[in-house]
Amino acid sequence: MLKYLAKILSNPPKLNSSENSAHATPLGKDLGANISQLKSKLKGSSDIIFYEFTDPSHNKGLLTYISGFVETDLLDRDILTPLLTKTGPDKKNFLYTSAVRTISSFEEAIGGILDGNVLLLMNGDETAFLLSIPKQVQRSVDEPDSESVVRGPKEGFVESIKTNLLLLRRKIKSPNLKIETRKIGRITQTEIALVYIEGIVDPEVLKEVRKRLSKIKIDSVLETGYIEQYIQDHKYSPYATVGNTQKPDVVAGKILEGRVAIFCDGTPHVLTVPYLYIENLQTSEDYYVRTLNASLLRLLRITGLFVSTLLPGIYVALSTYHQEMLPTVLLVTIAGAREGIPLPAFAEALVMGVMFELLKESGTRLPRAIGSAISIVGALVIGDAAVNAGLVSAPLVIVTAITAVSSFILPSFTESMTIFRLIFFILGGVAGLIGITCGIFFIMIYTVSIRSFGIPYTAPLSSASENNLKDTFLRFPLRSMKNKPAFTAGNNTKRRGGTNPK
Repeated sequence: MLKYLAKILSNPPKLNSSENSAHATPLGKDLGANISQLKSKLKGSSDIIFYEFTDPSHNKGLLTYISGFVETDLLDRDILTPLLTKTGPDKKNFLYTSAVRTISSFEEAIGGILDGNVLLLMNGDETAFLLSIPKQVQRSVDEPDSESVVRGPKEGFVESIKTNLLLLRRKIKSPNLKIETRKIGRITQTEIALVYIEGIVDPEVLKEVRKRLSKIKIDSVLETGYIEQYIQDHKYSPYATVGNTQKPDVVAGKILEGRVAIFCDGTPHVLTVPYLYIENLQTSEDYYVRTLNASLLRLLRITGLFVSTLLPGIYVALSTYHQEMLPTVLLVTIAGAREGIPLPAFAEALVMGVMFELLKESGTRLPRAIGSAISIVGALVIGDAAVNAGLVSAPLVIVTAITAVSSFILPSFTESMTIFRLIFFILGGVAGLIGITCGIFFIMIYTVSIRSFGIPYTAPLSSASENNLKDTFLRFPLRSMKNKPAFTAGNNTKRRGGTNPK
C-alpha cells in the first residue's frame, strides 16, 4: 500500500537550477537535432531507450527513458496511447498523469532522464516535458534491526527518499512541516532533503545547517555518513555530534523539539541535528511506557555506560596497584585464579579486549547463520578453553562478559564507549585509580567544551532550568513537560496548552 501512496504523492525531482542556469543549452525546434544532441551526450548506455513516434497529425515526437526505472505499463497506457490517438497543440492536456514538469534546456533533460523520468520531445517545440512514472523497486517497510522496541511503531525507513518522506508525513500532518530538496555530488547527483517545522526550529541552527550543506563539494554521496562527516563540528572527536536513526517516530519526535532532519536517497539512515550527549541515553520507547519504567531503564543505561567504560580499567588497576582495596576473600580468589597465568593483568586484559572486538566485528560482518556460529565458537575459545588452558583467568573472563553485555545496552554509544574503554584501560594499567580519576576529570572537561551546531553538547544538563531537566536521567510524566527544550526549539517552546506555530 505504501508503494502506491508514494507513487501518488511523490513530486517530480527538482534540479539545481542555480548550478545549471549559467551554462544551459536551450532545446531547439528541430527534433532531429535534439535527438542527435541527446544521443551524443548519452552514448554508450545501452539501457537508455529512444522511442520515436508520429502522432495522428503527422508530427514527430520522442520518448526517452532508462529501462527499469519506468513503469512501462503505465507509460504505454497513460502516455503513449493518448499521444498516438489524439491531436491538438498542447500535448500536456493528453497526458494521464499530474507529475509533469516543463523544461527548456538539454541539461535539465539529461538530468531528468538520469533521475528516472521520461522525457517527451515534440518536433517544432522549444520546450519538453519530464514525466514521473517511477517503477517501485525497493524492500518493504519493516522494523530496523538496531532499533527494535517492545512497544511502539515497528516501521523503519527504506532506501527510497520519497517513501521515507511519506512515512514522516504520516506522522506529522502539519502545513508547517517544510521540506527543502537539493542535490549533492557532481557525479551521483544524490537527492537530499532538509526537513524541519517552521515556527519551532531555531532559525540560527537552520541557517548553519544550510551553510554547511552548501559547502559540500564532492563527486559522490552514497550514504548519509558522507554528509555527517562533512557537517559535524569536531571531526576527530569520539563523540557523535550528528545523530542518525532509521525510525520515523524518532525523527518526528526530534523535529517537533526544533531539530533539523537530513534525508538522503539510497539509505534508510536519517541524520538529525543538533545532537546532544543526553540523547545517547534516550530511546523512543521511553515515551511510550509509564514514567517509572522509563526512568528505571534510563538509570540502567547509565549504569551500563559506566560499567562498560570503566570496569576493565578498574579491574586492572585494582589487581595491579591497589590490592589492599579488595576484600580479603575476593583477593585470595583472584590470586588463586591467576596462579600459573603467564601474562600480567594488563596484557591479559588487553588480549581479551582485542579478542572480544574481533568476535564482535566478525559476527557483525558475516551472514547471520555463520555469524552466530562464530560467536558460539569464540565464546568457547576465549571462555572455557582459555581458562582451562591457563592462558587467562576466570575473573577476567567474567569482567569481559559483563563489559560486553553492558556495551550493547547503548547501541548509539557503542563506538564512543570502545574508545573511552581503551583510554581508561591504559590509564588504569599505567597509573592505577589515580590515572582513571584524572581521565574522568579531563573527559568531563572536554565533554562540556564541545558544541553541536552552536548548542552546548551537555545541554540540558548544563542548564539550571527545572523544565529542561525533566527529560534527562529521569523521565518525568508527560503532563508535567509543558515546554519543549529551549535550547533547540527557538522561540516556540510551548508543548502543552500552547498554540500552533505561525
